[in-house]
Amino acid sequence: MTQAIRLDGVAKAFGPKVAVENLDLVIPQGCIYGFIGPNGAGKTTTIRMIMSIIFPDRGTISVLGAASAVERKDRIGYLPEERGLYRKMKVGAFLNFMGRLKGLDGAGLETRVRGWLDRMSLGDCYRKRCEELSKGMQQKVQFIAAVIHEPDLIILDEPFSGLDPVNRRLLRQLIDEQHQQGRTLIFSTHAMFEAEQLCTHLFMIHRGRKVLDMPMEEVWKSHDPRVVVVEGVEEGDASSWAACDGVDHVHKVGRAWHLHLHDGVQASDVIGQAARLAPLRRAEVKRANLEEIFIGLVGGDDAALRLELEEAQGLEARTAAGSGGDA
Repeated sequence: MTQAIRLDGVAKAFGPKVAVENLDLVIPQGCIYGFIGPNGAGKTTTIRMIMSIIFPDRGTISVLGAASAVERKDRIGYLPEERGLYRKMKVGAFLNFMGRLKGLDGAGLETRVRGWLDRMSLGDCYRKRCEELSKGMQQKVQFIAAVIHEPDLIILDEPFSGLDPVNRRLLRQLIDEQHQQGRTLIFSTHAMFEAEQLCTHLFMIHRGRKVLDMPMEEVWKSHDPRVVVVEGVEEGDASSWAACDGVDHVHKVGRAWHLHLHDGVQASDVIGQAARLAPLRRAEVKRANLEEIFIGLVGGDDAALRLELEEAQGLEARTAAGSGGDA
Protein backbone atom coordinates (compact mmCIF):
# COMPACT_ATOMS: atom_id res chain seq x y z
CA MET A 1 0.00 0.00 0.00
CA THR A 2 1.27 3.49 -0.87
CA GLN A 3 2.52 5.55 2.05
CA ALA A 4 0.91 8.89 2.87
CA ILE A 5 3.34 9.74 5.68
CA ARG A 6 6.58 8.22 6.93
CA LEU A 7 8.60 9.11 10.03
CA ASP A 8 12.01 7.54 10.67
CA GLY A 9 13.82 7.99 13.98
CA VAL A 10 12.08 11.29 14.71
CA ALA A 11 12.83 13.01 18.02
CA LYS A 12 11.93 16.39 19.50
CA ALA A 13 12.76 18.02 22.84
CA PHE A 14 11.93 21.40 24.31
CA GLY A 15 14.79 22.10 26.67
CA PRO A 16 14.95 19.22 29.16
CA LYS A 17 11.46 18.03 28.18
CA VAL A 18 11.50 15.17 25.66
CA ALA A 19 8.26 15.47 23.68
CA VAL A 20 8.87 12.71 21.09
CA GLU A 21 11.59 10.09 21.25
CA ASN A 22 12.91 7.94 18.37
CA LEU A 23 9.55 7.64 16.58
CA ASP A 24 9.10 5.42 13.53
CA LEU A 25 5.68 5.58 11.89
CA VAL A 26 4.28 4.63 8.48
CA ILE A 27 0.76 5.80 7.61
CA PRO A 28 -0.72 4.20 4.48
CA GLN A 29 -2.91 6.12 2.06
CA GLY A 30 -6.67 5.81 2.44
CA CYS A 31 -6.77 5.01 6.16
CA ILE A 32 -8.16 6.71 9.26
CA TYR A 33 -5.21 6.82 11.64
CA GLY A 34 -5.97 7.66 15.25
CA PHE A 35 -3.29 9.25 17.44
CA ILE A 36 -4.33 8.58 21.01
CA GLY A 37 -2.86 9.18 24.44
CA PRO A 38 -3.30 11.57 27.38
CA ASN A 39 -2.71 15.31 27.11
CA GLY A 40 1.02 15.95 26.84
CA ALA A 41 1.78 12.51 25.41
CA GLY A 42 3.34 13.88 22.22
CA LYS A 43 0.40 13.76 19.78
CA THR A 44 0.32 17.44 18.87
CA THR A 45 4.12 17.71 18.67
CA THR A 46 4.14 14.82 16.19
CA ILE A 47 1.41 16.45 14.10
CA ARG A 48 3.21 19.81 14.07
CA MET A 49 6.36 18.11 12.85
CA ILE A 50 4.41 16.35 10.09
CA MET A 51 2.97 19.74 9.10
CA SER A 52 6.44 21.41 9.13
CA ILE A 53 5.25 23.89 11.76
CA ILE A 54 8.15 22.75 13.91
CA PHE A 55 11.08 20.59 12.90
CA PRO A 56 12.53 17.46 14.50
CA ASP A 57 15.84 17.55 16.31
CA ARG A 58 16.73 14.41 14.40
CA GLY A 59 15.09 11.93 12.02
CA THR A 60 13.31 12.34 8.70
CA ILE A 61 9.68 12.91 7.67
CA SER A 62 8.04 12.31 4.30
CA VAL A 63 4.54 13.66 3.48
CA LEU A 64 2.73 12.55 0.31
CA GLY A 65 6.07 11.61 -1.21
CA ALA A 66 7.75 14.97 -0.44
CA ALA A 67 10.34 15.88 2.16
CA SER A 68 8.07 18.57 3.59
CA ALA A 69 4.35 19.22 3.98
CA VAL A 70 5.02 22.68 2.55
CA GLU A 71 5.66 21.07 -0.84
CA ARG A 72 2.22 19.45 -0.73
CA LYS A 73 0.25 22.19 1.04
CA ASP A 74 -2.57 22.33 -1.54
CA ARG A 75 -3.17 18.60 -1.05
CA ILE A 76 -3.41 18.81 2.75
CA GLY A 77 -6.24 19.97 5.01
CA TYR A 78 -5.35 20.84 8.60
CA LEU A 79 -7.45 21.61 11.66
CA PRO A 80 -5.01 22.66 14.41
CA GLU A 81 -5.53 22.18 18.13
CA GLU A 82 -5.42 25.94 18.64
CA ARG A 83 -8.60 27.23 17.04
CA GLY A 84 -8.35 30.54 15.21
CA LEU A 85 -10.42 32.52 12.72
CA TYR A 86 -10.21 36.03 11.33
CA ARG A 87 -12.67 37.20 13.91
CA LYS A 88 -13.85 40.39 12.15
CA MET A 89 -14.24 38.61 8.82
CA LYS A 90 -17.63 37.33 7.71
CA VAL A 91 -17.99 33.56 7.56
CA GLY A 92 -18.70 33.35 3.84
CA ALA A 93 -15.82 35.69 2.98
CA PHE A 94 -13.48 33.73 5.24
CA LEU A 95 -14.29 30.39 3.61
CA ASN A 96 -14.04 31.83 0.11
CA PHE A 97 -10.65 33.30 1.05
CA MET A 98 -9.42 29.96 2.45
CA GLY A 99 -10.62 28.17 -0.68
CA ARG A 100 -8.71 30.57 -2.91
CA LEU A 101 -5.56 30.05 -0.83
CA LYS A 102 -5.88 26.34 -1.65
CA GLY A 103 -6.23 26.94 -5.37
CA LEU A 104 -10.02 27.13 -5.76
CA ASP A 105 -11.68 29.98 -7.59
CA GLY A 106 -14.68 31.05 -9.65
CA ALA A 107 -18.43 30.64 -9.19
CA GLY A 108 -18.01 27.03 -8.15
CA LEU A 109 -16.26 28.07 -4.96
CA GLU A 110 -19.21 30.18 -3.80
CA THR A 111 -21.57 27.25 -4.41
CA ARG A 112 -19.25 24.90 -2.55
CA VAL A 113 -19.02 27.23 0.47
CA ARG A 114 -22.79 27.61 0.74
CA GLY A 115 -23.28 23.86 0.35
CA TRP A 116 -20.90 23.10 3.19
CA LEU A 117 -22.50 25.69 5.46
CA ASP A 118 -25.90 24.13 4.83
CA ARG A 119 -24.54 20.67 5.68
CA MET A 120 -23.19 22.03 8.96
CA SER A 121 -26.49 23.75 9.85
CA LEU A 122 -24.73 27.09 9.41
CA GLY A 123 -26.60 28.29 6.33
CA ASP A 124 -27.78 31.44 8.11
CA CYS A 125 -24.23 32.33 9.18
CA TYR A 126 -22.84 33.27 5.75
CA ARG A 127 -22.95 37.02 6.46
CA LYS A 128 -22.22 36.83 10.19
CA ARG A 129 -18.83 37.80 11.51
CA CYS A 130 -16.78 34.89 12.81
CA GLU A 131 -16.64 36.47 16.26
CA GLU A 132 -20.46 36.31 16.46
CA LEU A 133 -20.43 32.49 16.36
CA SER A 134 -20.29 30.18 19.36
CA LYS A 135 -17.13 28.13 19.88
CA GLY A 136 -18.69 25.01 18.44
CA MET A 137 -19.93 26.86 15.37
CA GLN A 138 -16.48 28.38 14.86
CA GLN A 139 -14.99 24.92 15.04
CA LYS A 140 -17.35 23.67 12.34
CA VAL A 141 -16.34 26.61 10.12
CA GLN A 142 -12.69 25.65 10.59
CA PHE A 143 -13.45 22.06 9.67
CA ILE A 144 -15.02 23.30 6.43
CA ALA A 145 -11.88 25.35 5.76
CA ALA A 146 -9.78 22.20 6.22
CA VAL A 147 -11.72 20.07 3.70
CA ILE A 148 -13.28 22.49 1.21
CA HIS A 149 -10.48 21.96 -1.35
CA GLU A 150 -10.95 18.15 -1.21
CA PRO A 151 -7.41 17.39 -0.02
CA ASP A 152 -5.74 13.98 -0.26
CA LEU A 153 -4.59 14.18 3.38
CA ILE A 154 -6.67 15.59 6.25
CA ILE A 155 -5.08 16.13 9.68
CA LEU A 156 -7.38 16.97 12.59
CA ASP A 157 -5.86 17.77 16.00
CA GLU A 158 -8.40 17.13 18.79
CA PRO A 159 -11.34 17.76 16.42
CA PHE A 160 -14.01 16.69 18.93
CA SER A 161 -12.85 18.98 21.74
CA GLY A 162 -15.61 21.35 22.84
CA LEU A 163 -18.35 19.84 20.64
CA ASP A 164 -21.68 18.71 22.04
CA PRO A 165 -22.90 15.11 21.38
CA VAL A 166 -24.97 16.07 18.31
CA ASN A 167 -22.02 17.75 16.62
CA ARG A 168 -19.65 14.98 17.66
CA ARG A 169 -21.89 12.57 15.77
CA LEU A 170 -21.99 14.89 12.75
CA LEU A 171 -18.20 15.15 12.72
CA ARG A 172 -17.81 11.37 12.94
CA GLN A 173 -20.11 11.02 9.93
CA LEU A 174 -18.10 13.58 7.96
CA ILE A 175 -14.79 11.90 8.82
CA ASP A 176 -16.18 8.56 7.67
CA GLU A 177 -17.49 10.18 4.48
CA GLN A 178 -14.06 11.62 3.68
CA HIS A 179 -12.58 8.17 4.25
CA GLN A 180 -15.11 6.55 1.91
CA GLN A 181 -13.96 8.99 -0.78
CA GLY A 182 -10.45 7.56 -0.51
CA ARG A 183 -8.78 10.28 1.53
CA THR A 184 -6.23 9.70 4.27
CA LEU A 185 -7.25 11.06 7.66
CA ILE A 186 -5.27 11.51 10.84
CA PHE A 187 -6.92 12.71 14.00
CA SER A 188 -5.56 12.99 17.50
CA THR A 189 -7.68 12.57 20.59
CA HIS A 190 -7.42 11.70 24.26
CA ALA A 191 -11.06 10.49 24.13
CA MET A 192 -10.29 6.89 23.25
CA PHE A 193 -13.90 5.89 22.57
CA GLU A 194 -13.86 8.19 19.52
CA ALA A 195 -10.91 6.24 18.14
CA GLU A 196 -12.70 2.93 18.79
CA GLN A 197 -15.63 4.06 16.64
CA LEU A 198 -13.69 5.56 13.72
CA CYS A 199 -10.17 4.30 13.21
CA THR A 200 -8.85 1.77 10.75
CA HIS A 201 -5.38 2.10 12.31
CA LEU A 202 -4.21 3.10 15.77
CA PHE A 203 -1.10 4.79 17.11
CA MET A 204 -0.75 5.07 20.89
CA ILE A 205 1.86 7.36 22.41
CA HIS A 206 2.78 7.92 26.05
CA ARG A 207 5.39 10.36 27.33
CA GLY A 208 6.86 10.71 23.85
CA ARG A 209 7.24 6.98 23.16
CA LYS A 210 5.22 4.81 20.82
CA VAL A 211 3.49 2.00 22.72
CA LEU A 212 1.27 0.60 19.95
CA ASP A 213 0.93 0.98 16.17
CA MET A 214 -1.25 -1.41 14.16
CA PRO A 215 -4.55 -1.83 12.27
CA MET A 216 -7.60 -1.84 14.54
CA GLU A 217 -8.53 -5.41 13.60
CA GLU A 218 -5.11 -6.53 14.83
CA VAL A 219 -5.55 -4.52 18.04
CA TRP A 220 -8.70 -6.48 18.87
CA LYS A 221 -7.19 -9.82 17.80
CA SER A 222 -4.09 -9.28 19.95
CA HIS A 223 -6.13 -8.39 23.02
CA ASP A 224 -8.54 -11.28 23.43
CA PRO A 225 -11.53 -10.65 25.70
CA ARG A 226 -10.68 -11.75 29.23
CA VAL A 227 -14.01 -10.91 30.90
CA VAL A 228 -17.39 -12.63 30.72
CA VAL A 229 -20.42 -10.68 31.97
CA VAL A 230 -23.31 -12.70 33.39
CA GLU A 231 -26.58 -11.65 34.97
CA GLY A 232 -28.67 -14.34 36.59
CA VAL A 233 -32.43 -14.41 36.91
CA GLU A 234 -31.71 -14.69 40.62
CA GLU A 235 -29.04 -12.34 41.93
CA GLY A 236 -26.67 -15.03 43.23
CA ASP A 237 -23.36 -14.31 44.93
CA ALA A 238 -19.69 -14.13 44.07
CA SER A 239 -18.83 -17.62 45.23
CA SER A 240 -21.18 -19.33 42.79
CA TRP A 241 -19.68 -17.58 39.74
CA ALA A 242 -16.10 -17.88 41.03
CA ALA A 243 -16.63 -21.67 41.07
CA CYS A 244 -16.57 -21.80 37.26
CA ASP A 245 -13.37 -23.44 35.95
CA GLY A 246 -11.00 -20.89 34.45
CA VAL A 247 -12.30 -17.89 36.42
CA ASP A 248 -9.57 -15.97 38.23
CA HIS A 249 -11.79 -13.53 40.15
CA VAL A 250 -15.19 -11.84 39.95
CA HIS A 251 -16.66 -8.45 40.77
CA LYS A 252 -20.15 -7.00 40.62
CA VAL A 253 -21.29 -4.09 38.42
CA GLY A 254 -24.94 -3.23 39.01
CA ARG A 255 -26.89 -6.50 38.77
CA ALA A 256 -24.25 -8.18 36.60
CA TRP A 257 -21.14 -10.12 37.56
CA HIS A 258 -17.86 -9.68 35.70
CA LEU A 259 -15.92 -12.95 35.52
CA HIS A 260 -12.21 -12.36 34.85
CA LEU A 261 -10.62 -15.33 33.09
CA HIS A 262 -7.24 -16.98 33.35
CA ASP A 263 -5.04 -16.79 30.24
CA GLY A 264 -5.90 -19.42 27.66
CA VAL A 265 -9.43 -20.02 28.92
CA GLN A 266 -12.18 -19.89 26.28
CA ALA A 267 -14.95 -17.46 27.12
CA SER A 268 -17.54 -19.76 25.51
CA ASP A 269 -16.62 -22.56 27.95
CA VAL A 270 -17.15 -20.28 30.95
CA ILE A 271 -20.50 -19.05 29.59
CA GLY A 272 -21.59 -22.68 29.20
CA GLN A 273 -20.64 -23.44 32.80
CA ALA A 274 -22.45 -20.34 34.05
CA ALA A 275 -25.62 -21.34 32.18
CA ARG A 276 -25.55 -24.73 33.87
CA LEU A 277 -25.09 -23.16 37.29
CA ALA A 278 -28.16 -20.90 37.20
CA PRO A 279 -30.78 -19.49 34.81
CA LEU A 280 -29.30 -16.46 33.07
CA ARG A 281 -30.93 -13.20 32.00
CA ARG A 282 -27.86 -12.39 29.89
CA ALA A 283 -24.33 -13.56 29.20
CA GLU A 284 -21.80 -11.82 26.99
CA VAL A 285 -18.11 -11.44 26.32
CA LYS A 286 -16.75 -8.03 27.29
CA ARG A 287 -14.14 -6.80 24.84
CA ALA A 288 -11.28 -4.79 26.29
CA ASN A 289 -11.59 -1.09 25.51
CA LEU A 290 -8.72 1.09 24.37
CA GLU A 291 -8.28 2.64 27.80
CA GLU A 292 -7.74 -0.80 29.32
CA ILE A 293 -5.37 -1.78 26.49
CA PHE A 294 -3.42 1.46 26.95
CA ILE A 295 -3.04 0.92 30.70
CA GLY A 296 -2.00 -2.68 30.12
CA LEU A 297 0.70 -1.65 27.63
CA VAL A 298 2.06 1.29 29.62
CA GLY A 299 2.13 -0.50 32.95
CA GLY A 300 2.70 1.26 36.24
CA ASP A 301 0.02 2.45 38.63
CA ASP A 302 -3.43 1.74 37.14
CA ALA A 303 -5.12 4.28 39.39
CA ALA A 304 -2.67 7.04 38.45
CA LEU A 305 -3.01 6.30 34.73
CA ARG A 306 -6.80 6.25 34.90
CA LEU A 307 -6.71 9.56 36.76
CA GLU A 308 -4.46 11.01 34.03
CA LEU A 309 -6.94 9.93 31.33
CA GLU A 310 -9.97 11.06 33.35
CA GLU A 311 -8.44 14.49 33.93
CA ALA A 312 -7.89 14.90 30.17
CA GLN A 313 -11.48 13.85 29.44
CA GLY A 314 -12.79 16.03 32.26
CA LEU A 315 -11.02 19.04 30.78
CA GLU A 316 -12.70 18.36 27.44
CA ALA A 317 -16.10 17.97 29.11
CA ARG A 318 -15.67 21.34 30.89
CA THR A 319 -14.67 22.93 27.60
CA ALA A 320 -17.79 21.55 25.91
CA ALA A 321 -19.98 22.76 28.78
CA GLY A 322 -18.37 26.19 28.55
CA SER A 323 -19.31 26.39 24.87
CA GLY A 324 -22.94 26.44 25.90
CA GLY A 325 -24.11 23.39 23.95
CA ASP A 326 -22.91 24.80 20.66
CA ALA A 327 -25.02 24.25 17.60
